[in-house]
Amino acid sequence: MTNASRPSSEIGNGMTGTAKHAERAASSRRLKSYAAYKDSGVEWLGKIPVHWEVRRLRSTVTSCQNGVWGDEPGGVNDVVCVRVADFNRVTFRVEIEEPTMRAIDTAVVVARGLRPGDLLLEKSGGGENQPVGAVVLFDHEVPAVCSNFVARVSVASGHDPRYQTYLHATLYAQRINTRHIKQSTGIQNLDSSSYLSESVGLPTKAEQRTIANFLDRETVQIDGLIKKKERLIELLKEQRAALITRAVTKGLDPNVPTKNSGAEWLGEIPAHWEVKPLKAISTLQTGLTLGKKYEGSNLATRPYLRVANVQDGYLWLNDIAEVELPVHDTLRYELREGDVLMTEGGDFDKLGRGHVWENQIAGCLHQNHIFAVRPRRDVLSSGFLAFTMGSGYGRAYFTATSKQSTNLASTNSTKLRNLPMPIPNLCEQDQIVTEINRETVRIDTLVTKIQEAIDRLKELRTALISAAVTGKIDVREEIA
Repeated sequence: MTNASRPSSEIGNGMTGTAKHAERAASSRRLKSYAAYKDSGVEWLGKIPVHWEVRRLRSTVTSCQNGVWGDEPGGVNDVVCVRVADFNRVTFRVEIEEPTMRAIDTAVVVARGLRPGDLLLEKSGGGENQPVGAVVLFDHEVPAVCSNFVARVSVASGHDPRYQTYLHATLYAQRINTRHIKQSTGIQNLDSSSYLSESVGLPTKAEQRTIANFLDRETVQIDGLIKKKERLIELLKEQRAALITRAVTKGLDPNVPTKNSGAEWLGEIPAHWEVKPLKAISTLQTGLTLGKKYEGSNLATRPYLRVANVQDGYLWLNDIAEVELPVHDTLRYELREGDVLMTEGGDFDKLGRGHVWENQIAGCLHQNHIFAVRPRRDVLSSGFLAFTMGSGYGRAYFTATSKQSTNLASTNSTKLRNLPMPIPNLCEQDQIVTEINRETVRIDTLVTKIQEAIDRLKELRTALISAAVTGKIDVREEIA
């Protein structure tokens, strides 16, 4: 069977990584392959169209120049300074809606200024799940330079900048860049000279442009689908939040008589409910302060919860720390089943979120930045308290009474104790908790399914780009 008559899923059998992934993408889209292929001699690349050339990345650029940081802006010589934070890692473009301005000498701007069509290479930074080495396209008509953590890469005249951007995106997706990363004092640094020595398959500039046009069109369509699904998730989460708030402040019967609660942010509540400060129907346990040194032999080593363990909507118990303290102090800080946990500070949208402790770790303690609210079981259920603290009402109360700084808010034990709690009887509390659980499970299941669809679209996007820039699919007729 010749290459021309073989389905794209069979081309390049034995290839690894990018090639296999690209084959699946080509097959799923029913996009045809090129008429004939040759071995590229590059392991990750596999076979390429016979008329493509294997060349090093450095042949596609005329320079790779480090950026500058300059001085604090003062109104003179101020220009946009593009940082890694301006990299859109989805569209592979620079976004400068909120530009960083720096004072840069005019001569430096002339020598190192960005031009439309330049590529920006992330040289320093990165993290465990996002290694350094991302590349984006600069396509703005504004005076600008790039920061000292970024390099300006000028594309050679025989190559299309958009195609090169997609090519680098594939190298990044395949983690080819990680071969050229050096770690220094916690920061990743990319050896750009070494990175540019990587070999790739290259068509002519005209074909590069055709492939880039195809990918521009296809990725816009995929991104549009992703945005619609992300918006649907937002709406479902809003519905979830509204459902919880309505249930814990209005109950389940929309026709029940109501009365003024007398509490700000709470409004009308069912007439047969009461409102009491949380301190009247619970006890508040504060946690242990870390860093104390104890002497003596009567010490115990116990697991304890840190702020990192109390996340937005769940408890993260994969990494539990331990602390040594006197045995007689352990009961003072020990969590009990049914305690409702809350951190004293964090992002605005997380403040007030309650999590019921179900004794997942026997004998577990908690540090002082986590409150443990212990409801009186004859008056208040743990589930109802947790949902109320995390409801729109609870968040409004904690946000309004919190100590605030930029994007952060913190509360204290006094504010928590004074939270006005709407109180139906225990039977009704249980009914409300059961209904909330039923509805939130339904909504969360929908959100999970939609997120899985988004993930598949993102995988398709990555695979389609890879298939096109490695020559596994022939898109020339697609864009004609």
